[in-house]
Amino acid sequence: MHNFQNLKIWQKAMRIAKKVYLISSEFPSEEKFGLTSQIRRSAISIASNIAEGAGRNTNGEFRNFLGIANGSSNELCTQLILAYELDLITEFKIQPIIDDLMEIQKMNYTLIQKFSSK
Repeated sequence: MHNFQNLKIWQKAMRIAKKVYLISSEFPSEEKFGLTSQIRRSAISIASNIAEGAGRNTNGEFRNFLGIANGSSNELCTQLILAYELDLITEFKIQPIIDDLMEIQKMNYTLIQKFSSK
């Protein structure tokens, strides 16, 4: 069992979730139950799955939840690109988040490899 709050990957995922909440608050109100809701759920899913995996009994279980978190990061990246293509947000606002997501995916891959070798 790992203390998820001490994990740099979880801390970075939380910062991304906060950024996503802030930028998605600028979306039009008609997107409240559409893209706004979906983009927020996928953003918080990254940190949530890292935390849930850290609380599991084995590294194998943790590895599985890291895989789910990785899927959520791809989902979020896709939704950010869609928001940009729909002119809901500027590239200037999404690019730093996408860069952070790529860093999280690299960290995630490293952790998965670490737990796979044990």
